[in-house]
Amino acid sequence: MADSPREGKVARPPDFTQLIDLASEFVGGKILFATDDFFAPAENLLKRDNPSFKEHEYTEFGKWMDGWQTRRKRIPGHDWCVVQLGIQGVIRGFDVDTSYFTGDHAPRVSIQAANFEEDKQPEIPQREVRTGAAATPEEFEAISELKSDDWSCLVPMTELTPGNPASSHNYFPVTSQQRWSHIRLNIFPDGGIARLRVYGTGQKDWTAGDPKEPLDLVTVAYGGACVGFSNAHFGHPNNLIGVGTAKSMADGWETARRLDRPPILENDENGILLVPGCEWAVFRLAHPGVITQIEIDTKYFKGNSPESCKVDGCILTTQEEEDMVRQKWDLPGHKWKPLLPVTKLKPDEMHVLDSLTPELQDVITHAKFTITPDGGVSRLRLKGLPSSICLLRPREKPMMRFSVKAGFRANL
Repeated sequence: MADSPREGKVARPPDFTQLIDLASEFVGGKILFATDDFFAPAENLLKRDNPSFKEHEYTEFGKWMDGWQTRRKRIPGHDWCVVQLGIQGVIRGFDVDTSYFTGDHAPRVSIQAANFEEDKQPEIPQREVRTGAAATPEEFEAISELKSDDWSCLVPMTELTPGNPASSHNYFPVTSQQRWSHIRLNIFPDGGIARLRVYGTGQKDWTAGDPKEPLDLVTVAYGGACVGFSNAHFGHPNNLIGVGTAKSMADGWETARRLDRPPILENDENGILLVPGCEWAVFRLAHPGVITQIEIDTKYFKGNSPESCKVDGCILTTQEEEDMVRQKWDLPGHKWKPLLPVTKLKPDEMHVLDSLTPELQDVITHAKFTITPDGGVSRLRLKGLPSSICLLRPREKPMMRFSVKAGFRANL
């Protein structure tokens, strides 16, 4: 656990908080079970938004709180809940946020984890959110099928700080390299927690599935990640590779308006806007592969979509990526392979485009998405074949030999 900050001084969040929240309701995370939801339901733990406080609002059960809060326990035991992650993957750290729980926060916490293959998960009845209620004997019996008492312990029993502004975040780094699908959050003995963030990277079993079916090699669900960008004034580029379709304009990548745009705009002979600048984001693929189709969705961006875009790819080792991050991605132009030429974009529309990759040996590990001059995009999908699969497919021409340089890791 990170050191608790001194009162009045907000600590800098650890680096793992830049990763995706695998448990967020936004990516499909859900509560399977909670021992008690008397004051506030456990579903609040997985909300994407930061917790809020309504000073004078009460329910029939007591003070309204934006989190999970159990009753004051008067029977043996302690409270706990089970979370099914929306994205299965490697966990890098937790944030147990006690915001606004100052006299009724959970005093201690521990966290366990398990991994179940999708076709081997016990059937758990869908939970009903019932503020003011405790789990029924039938719910206890159903959740016992998961044998969560025996799950691996990622965070041992640790004291929590109350939810004051300077100390509400309780960070727990995780060193396990295993893939996890479920979390058990234990509080001792009872109390309230505002949010549970489970930061990490998605992980996929690349040997499963149809080898001829193209996959989205950049999605966060499989381990793709943004590793650099020029501007993220209104939305982070990681949103581009999020799960499912965008929910609103806030669920995309949007830059500020560039100040170097000419006072009067003009087009070239091909109808492309003549502007000096652009914005870009670089993504590490979840797995090296060949991109065959590109989807660019400008949904919700009606008056602020980019004029045009292009996509390039390259091969980098882990060390080369780290060097590029330090150099703010000043990568020589000849290192990039064109995947999509400069292409006009329309507002509020899905664009499905074929990649320019001419030969199967054009495997990439990273992709650069460039928009001109600025604006917003909701989703980017880079569909293709993982290298280990595509290089085994028959070809009419002799195959050029390809191997990823030593040091590359699909998931950092």
